[in-house]
Amino acid sequence: MHAHSVNAGPRLDRLPISRFHWKILGLISGGALLDAFDIYLAGGVIAAMVKHGFATLQSGAAFISATFFGMLVGSALAGYIGDRFGRRYSYQANLAIFGIASLLACFAPNIQTVIALRFVMGLGLGAELVVAAGTLCEFVPPAYRGRWISLMGLIINSGLLLATSVGYLVIPNLGWRWMFALAGGGALVIWIMRKRMPESPRWLESVGRLDEAEATLAAIETEVEKRHGPLPAAAATQPVMALKVPVSVLFTRPVIGRTLVAALTCVAVNMAVYGFVAWLPTFFVKQGLTVVQSLGFTTLMAFGAPGGALVGYLLGDKIGRKKGLIVFSLASIVLGYIYPQMRDPAAISIIGFCLVTSIFTIVTLGLFGYIPELFPTAYRLRGTGFAGVCGRAASMSTPYLAVYLFQRFGLTGVLSMVIGVLGLLIVGLLALRVETNQQSLEEISVPELDGAPAGIGQAS
Repeated sequence: MHAHSVNAGPRLDRLPISRFHWKILGLISGGALLDAFDIYLAGGVIAAMVKHGFATLQSGAAFISATFFGMLVGSALAGYIGDRFGRRYSYQANLAIFGIASLLACFAPNIQTVIALRFVMGLGLGAELVVAAGTLCEFVPPAYRGRWISLMGLIINSGLLLATSVGYLVIPNLGWRWMFALAGGGALVIWIMRKRMPESPRWLESVGRLDEAEATLAAIETEVEKRHGPLPAAAATQPVMALKVPVSVLFTRPVIGRTLVAALTCVAVNMAVYGFVAWLPTFFVKQGLTVVQSLGFTTLMAFGAPGGALVGYLLGDKIGRKKGLIVFSLASIVLGYIYPQMRDPAAISIIGFCLVTSIFTIVTLGLFGYIPELFPTAYRLRGTGFAGVCGRAASMSTPYLAVYLFQRFGLTGVLSMVIGVLGLLIVGLLALRVETNQQSLEEISVPELDGAPAGIGQAS
């Protein structure tokens, strides 16, 4: 076979949406949903452990910290492993890590063991989202990519509802250990199902494994042809250079703008969710609202998360990821300013739901779509992983900053923090001037800036 003749990107992009794509979506999103379920089960599990004397409030806080620290490390490792050894290797490894650690937690004799296992779970949890978003982007044609990343977001964002509902039934009747059993057992089932999932042909081609890329593509095309008949011809494209690029490429002149905007997107999302949305019930109680009114917001949050993914599904391919992020960042700024001034319960409910939906639309379009789309295949997961590390660092530090600002300046101080970071994100997006909508990953991956090292722009 002639070198550089696989043409993986155009061949994947010209496929009609088929049962193959639904299977990929199900296998990727299934693991990511269990991931989200495992993250959100923390609240109910800690409450039960404290009530039964297994843990204290202090050890409960250490449990949360271990989760986030593990996720920070996992985000970094996933980027390296996914670009070095492949998407399939990485998502199977991280699913096995958090699945086995979850099962072991069922039998933990003390809280110290649970905390240590939670750090290990965090390694897998942090890695899963990095790999999931990047891998799905590489399989879905550009005309549908916005909708499909939103479908994945809808499934992942439903993890909060799932964890809350299951916890409500399981924890009082069977105990907190069964929550880990369900997460771990589910993870291992998905792990077995994923063994049949193909490696990304784009990645195989980007590292020079052309025979494997050709065989994988041929199998995918045969499967799709059986259902849809003869396929259209694939567009010709530039040969893909098989590159081994160091992680330092993220900070070179042609790429650093994308790296910074990706990191800023992750930081803005985490600050909005963990520094504002998650703390609003507490802030409202401090301001004199009843606990019932305050907890009503938690319910709004649970429904606003999938609501944001639905908005992304309806608009992601129409207005595009960049424009969508700007529009919903502006909407979140306006709604965030109005919301604390509401006193009527109906207004609090309506504006609150719109605010959370707006924030989770940014989560959907940014985390699941725009960030992995910005980077070429050769270092897509390392770029996504670096952004994830920045986001995890923000999620770990933001609660402390939010409490400090609330104590010093009230809700206005917290809002100023969130409005400031969303404003910075808007500036970054306008400065970068990269729209990913309706374009092949190969087209997006060519940096507009001058001075790109030979081949880096084409390595997608």
